[in-house]
Amino acid sequence: MNEIDWVRKLTSRKFWAAVVGFATPIMTLAQVPENTAVQVTAIIMAGGTLIAYIIGEGLTDAANK
Repeated sequence: MNEIDWVRKLTSRKFWAAVVGFATPIMTLAQVPENTAVQVTAIIMAGGTLIAYIIGEGLTDAANK
């Protein structure tokens, strides 16, 4: 069995789009108000961007040492 490359996975825009694509229908099913669903989606995407940036900068810093 192949090991999962978490660095690559967490920095992938496709991964974060899939997370949003999973969370949004669940919130719809749970009848979460639309405004709340939009806010949660924005938080997930902002978090994904932040994680990708932090990992990317860490890899760059490690490569420069």
